[in-house]
Amino acid sequence: MKKSKPNPKANRNILWFVYAAVFLFLAMGIYVGYFLVVKSDTVIDNPYNARATIFEDRVTRGKILADDGTVLAKTVTATDSNGTEVREYPYGSLFAHAVGYSTVGKTGIESLANFDLLRSHTNLIEQTADEIMGRKSIGDNVVTTLNVNLQQIASDALGKNRGAVIAIEPDTGKILCMVSKPSFDPNKVAANWNDLVNGDSTEARLLNRATQGLYPPGSTFKIVTALEYMREHPGAYNDYHYDCSGIFSFENNKIQCYHKKAHGSQDFTQAFANSCNGAFANLGTELELTSYRNLAEQLLFNRSLPLDIPYNKSTFSMQPDAETWEVLQTGIGQGQTLMSPMHNLLITAAVANGGILMKPYLMDHVENSGGDVIRKFSPSVAGELMVPNEADALKNLMVQVVNVGTGSALKRDSYQVAGKTGSAEFDKGKETHAWFVGFAPADDPKIAVCVIVEEGGSGGHTAAPIAAKLFDAWLQ
Repeated sequence: MKKSKPNPKANRNILWFVYAAVFLFLAMGIYVGYFLVVKSDTVIDNPYNARATIFEDRVTRGKILADDGTVLAKTVTATDSNGTEVREYPYGSLFAHAVGYSTVGKTGIESLANFDLLRSHTNLIEQTADEIMGRKSIGDNVVTTLNVNLQQIASDALGKNRGAVIAIEPDTGKILCMVSKPSFDPNKVAANWNDLVNGDSTEARLLNRATQGLYPPGSTFKIVTALEYMREHPGAYNDYHYDCSGIFSFENNKIQCYHKKAHGSQDFTQAFANSCNGAFANLGTELELTSYRNLAEQLLFNRSLPLDIPYNKSTFSMQPDAETWEVLQTGIGQGQTLMSPMHNLLITAAVANGGILMKPYLMDHVENSGGDVIRKFSPSVAGELMVPNEADALKNLMVQVVNVGTGSALKRDSYQVAGKTGSAEFDKGKETHAWFVGFAPADDPKIAVCVIVEEGGSGGHTAAPIAAKLFDAWLQ
């Protein structure tokens, strides 16, 4: 019998099929690994996850607690025959944006921790008894990083102003307080929904201004401009000198200092401490614009923030071929640049932490109804925004802002604050937004703070005193 010859073409086809099968198998394995490590929490905590809906029929939603165990949200079950459940928020509007609500959809920690709150780790005997009796098991509790006292102080200090106040631990990323105003009562979201959605657009009560508000950063952006100038002039930036007359003129463009104040002879440190617009507009004309933009993006402009709750990206729009007016405005934090308070705080926290940005987080741990820890959230590094000597140089500049410059409202005998004020123009005929970012103690930072007061005027006169109350409460 004559043997058939091997078919090289068929063998090649089989080989390609094997390669394709192996490739698909490896790709699927990589995706499963990626899903488990990166995406699983997002899918699990999604309020539209059908699995979570099933758990709602079997588990009573757990509590959300402050860092000391104070109840911020709980489920109350009525004694009627239907056993109707109502979600209650004992502090009303105080924690509205951070804790969120779970009635008309879910927001804040209610959304972020949705799956954790609907799981029950009570002991096996109790769970078995609940199954037999047809009762719901008690859900796990989420203990947050939020401090009730600091949150109340921040809210009281902001008063009836529109704006936001946030505080964070620079070396861990723990969010200590997060206030946004105007606020709303999460106990009445369903009843007031139409007014909240269709009410006065300037109030935007559902908007978390701390993470979703976008504002011109004003003079707080001089931190970025100063860093770029230092990078382009290492070892020589302290030789900079500018004579301020209150108005800077360049190629038919004019930049005014706040209230046209003439600062006189200014070196680099004095210009930063006094927030001299003329000097920083002048600095802007000396910068390499491609490098400037690259630095802004390294500091997370136009990029995602390492944040698990909804936020809006900050934008740095200036291109390397920008016109002179935009260069001058950008150098002082105006122009097309927009920034969220949380982003401003993260840059400040990185300066405080030697250039290392820690991932901000709101949940400390999950525990069962008996207080046993089920899941612990640990600090993690989000990235290096700058090298340590750059962070130290910026810290020294920010210390001078407080000691001899626009942040004098924060001078204390018991501890040293490092900070930067800002007064950001946003609409002709309206008062400027008031900014402050800073941290303390400067030599061993325990807390970093960002304050924005919409139409608050001077950052030094309006925002800095609010921050001072938080520093005093936390450090004294």
